[in-house]
Amino acid sequence: MPPRLLFIAPSLVLAGCGGGADDPRGVDRSETLLSVSASGHAESKPDKAEFQAGVETWARTAKDASAANNAKIEEIVGALRTLGVPERDLQTRAVSVQRIDYGDRRGQFQAANVVNVTLRDPARTSAAVTAVTEAGANIVSGPNLSMTDPEATANLAYADAYKAARTRANAYARAADMEVSRVLYIRDAGGSQGSTYFRAADATAIDVAAPRPEQAVPVAPPPPPVMRGGGAGMMIGTTNSDVFIQVDFALRPK
Repeated sequence: MPPRLLFIAPSLVLAGCGGGADDPRGVDRSETLLSVSASGHAESKPDKAEFQAGVETWARTAKDASAANNAKIEEIVGALRTLGVPERDLQTRAVSVQRIDYGDRRGQFQAANVVNVTLRDPARTSAAVTAVTEAGANIVSGPNLSMTDPEATANLAYADAYKAARTRANAYARAADMEVSRVLYIRDAGGSQGSTYFRAADATAIDVAAPRPEQAVPVAPPPPPVMRGGGAGMMIGTTNSDVFIQVDFALRPK
């Protein structure tokens, strides 16, 4: 899907440099500095889904709890293999055995084993959840939908952000009867892709010489819901990539 413009942040600074010392950001005496903050947006359909499936078992001894757990997790993994999930897409996430010292099961031992399942076709998630539940899974959570190549979509968003910054710079230049002579500085200010956040580039000597307003820290999304059985069919939807950049342009008189 082609990227679209999201918005242009109003962080714009014009600084005339004529007649003074050279600016630390590289602006010549005959140029004017224009600082632009811009954002970019791109969307992509997820092609991968991950969810967790596991089982908890209880017994009078740790050995019996572990044995029961191992038998049940083999049934769960077997159900996934029957669906065609390859070995490389099954990974143990957690294994534990502990004594219960409270409640109705006090004095017993609890064993747990959780497997992370990766599906290369997200539409199969509902069938996979149903299969593991019928095999005895009593721990099921997720799914997390994502792209196999997240950078490809992120790069579309960054390209969109730069185009937005350049378009705004040209508009300012025309209004001031000037033209953009060159790009002085581009900084990746971070962003997000679904529930994944992109870290902003570290501040440089240029940032120290000319402090800029900080981007707002995004609020973390809620954790994925816990699934109880097969449920309804999957709605794949699209995953948004939203990124931010800062660009310094040098303007010169026409």
